[in-house]
Amino acid sequence: MTSSLDLSGRVAVVTGASRGIGYFIAKELAAAGAHVIAVARTVGGLEELDDQIKADGRGQATLVPLDLTDMAGIDRLGGAIHERWGKLDILVANAAILGVVSPIGHVEAKTFEKVMTINVTATWRLIRSVDPLLRLSDAGRAIIMSSNAAHSARAFWAPYAASKAAVETMMRSWAHETESLPLRVNAADPGATRTAMRAQAMPGEDPETLPHPSEIARRIVPLASPALKETGLIFQAKHNRFVAYRQPE
Repeated sequence: MTSSLDLSGRVAVVTGASRGIGYFIAKELAAAGAHVIAVARTVGGLEELDDQIKADGRGQATLVPLDLTDMAGIDRLGGAIHERWGKLDILVANAAILGVVSPIGHVEAKTFEKVMTINVTATWRLIRSVDPLLRLSDAGRAIIMSSNAAHSARAFWAPYAASKAAVETMMRSWAHETESLPLRVNAADPGATRTAMRAQAMPGEDPETLPHPSEIARRIVPLASPALKETGLIFQAKHNRFVAYRQPE
């Protein structure tokens, strides 16, 4: 439980922190004592997060308004973290977009490219920017947000599903590269959650039947614990468990 998690003195980056699951993960990390570097495009949402963290009375936030299509900006973020803190303890790569739910042959090129840019290329660029900083931590933790769509490959979800399969593959490779280090790298599948993205994908669904993002955040945040041993796995928040990958049979 996050109530017993102590992240005092630890520095965390959370992307997509202005709303939804990212907002509540940032809030939970701060409540555990972390200094949260909250990254998002929406300044108003970041300011609301900062107000809430201050009201909670534990942890701190540094707000970084940044569009993740700004690749040079992602590079500068890593440099700024190094200059101020000299390390990074926690990465939560949460920001992503759905694109469209559509037959694959009807997806516009600009839509597909935007999904890949934000969900895949920006995630890789972020990893590249902060990997050296996480290696400087005594217990670096990376949480790469994914989705069951990466495995179900359901009809009409091709761009989003492909993007999440790509980030999971990057995560696994990174975990293998760093398995002899204190750095632990895992994916997190939040499952169906009461978010704006879910409402966009499933407009006819009753949101009250889904868990609130604050509930999902509380399940995911323990992956940032210095005591965590697992690496290279998927954490299924719905079932509160890690699962391993299987090769094709």
